[in-house]
Amino acid sequence: MIRENCKVIISDLDGTLLNQHHVISDYTRSVFQELHQQDYLIVVATGRHHLDAIPLVERLGVPLYLVTSNGARIHSPEKELLFSINMDSQAVKSILDLDIDPDITTVLFKEEVWQTNIHNEKLNSFSKEVTYHRELVNFGELEDFEAIKIFFTHENQDKLIAVRDLILEHHPESFNHAFSLPICLEFMDKAVDKSHAIAKILEKENLDFSHAVSFGDGFNDELMLVTTGKGLIMGNAPETLKNKLSHLEVIATNHEDGVAKYLSETILNY
Repeated sequence: MIRENCKVIISDLDGTLLNQHHVISDYTRSVFQELHQQDYLIVVATGRHHLDAIPLVERLGVPLYLVTSNGARIHSPEKELLFSINMDSQAVKSILDLDIDPDITTVLFKEEVWQTNIHNEKLNSFSKEVTYHRELVNFGELEDFEAIKIFFTHENQDKLIAVRDLILEHHPESFNHAFSLPICLEFMDKAVDKSHAIAKILEKENLDFSHAVSFGDGFNDELMLVTTGKGLIMGNAPETLKNKLSHLEVIATNHEDGVAKYLSETILNY
């Protein structure tokens, strides 16, 4: 399938297309420019906010569809907003009203800023270019809680699992959620998933998932990986994801330009 039917390249960003320095390497850039020259449709699908993701993907130097906030936003290759969906204010407040461990960094992804209760230096380091600005807030004093998604992070994953279980106990059917990384838990509107957004793009382009190859390293990539014609798991992905999707091929890590090397050897035949 991989060369004959493939017309669409879909990639996650962090832990996948970005290397350990959270940037796109020169080698990856060169491979994607060749893919564009050969008329492959390129889609980047990330949990990042679009203001955060756009400067990163511009490094590729090719037109592409950008799926952000795990599918809550779609931007066209011309950077036109094609789709958006938010969590309403009351839904977000119902989560923040729960007894969440105060040591956990909580973030509301808003349209222009991200609001957080804790200054988290590691979180700040994920963005080399600050285009999506942080706002330190007291959630108890906010009036408008509408958000694209809610993000929780802590070095102890057990604390995040406890938060996930607490939210699901009170709202078992209200939200979609995923671990984008073992230390990153995200809650979104029930309709939000990367694969749902990608389906809209494929329909617009008169294509389907059988024409696509996808790359990812997190549980927020799971449905995308199993739905595309060929799903590839990064070597740096958690073992729990590799074991759950054991029928999928595991490739080199993001540190090793795993996506670009696979595409070069398999699609471009370099």
